[in-house]
Amino acid sequence: MASLLVIGMHLGIKTSLERRQRWTRLFMRRLVAALPFEVCVTGKLPSTPMLWVGNHVSWTDIPLLGMLAPVSFLSKAEVRHWPLAGWLAEQAGTLFIRRGAGDGQQLRVQIGQQLVTGHPLLLFPEGTTTDGHQLRTFHGRLLAAAIDQGVAVQPVAIQYQRRGQIDPLAPFVGDDDLVSHLLRLLAQPRGQVRIHLLDPLTSHGKGRTLLALQAQRSIHQALYGTPEPPVLHRPCATAT
Repeated sequence: MASLLVIGMHLGIKTSLERRQRWTRLFMRRLVAALPFEVCVTGKLPSTPMLWVGNHVSWTDIPLLGMLAPVSFLSKAEVRHWPLAGWLAEQAGTLFIRRGAGDGQQLRVQIGQQLVTGHPLLLFPEGTTTDGHQLRTFHGRLLAAAIDQGVAVQPVAIQYQRRGQIDPLAPFVGDDDLVSHLLRLLAQPRGQVRIHLLDPLTSHGKGRTLLALQAQRSIHQALYGTPEPPVLHRPCATAT
């Protein structure tokens, strides 16, 4: 806990984005170590900046994915006001968007500016969290900037399990509040988190709808063993 406070003090000082991201990643690693999860990561980290896209289950997605690479996030504006997770996201250079704001072109420009400077960005194209049993439709408009800049897309699937089944405690959905959710996690034995870094997708010559569909199918395959939306979830095979 003391180390988290020290890192937090450093993050409170005005510094460059790169420096803040280094401290933020260190903070996230410490936070993940304190969470009741056993974490397994499969796949390879991209060697060049890409637009990361992932499924979204919980506020814990942010430290779990953010500890892997110096990524900034795209997130709904409400996240800025979440205790701890919102502060972490802001320090990592998150672009906060208001749902229903209607200015898709401005958002496209903002994402493009982030990518053209060589800073990887991670977004959750479902637009909200789910209970982990299925994916929502990926919104293609969020991927348009990757096509504009010729940047590849890095799909990443995050999977929470408990006793070989989808973890019912991990999802942060509905009227959950962060403190109650965290206490609920800490009151139970450790769960398992599997993070799958999947094969990158080229954006060259593709439309945003196709690119979003390919990312969704790739993540769906990693989570459920099939590229098609499942009617009922079946337990995932053990990762190797």
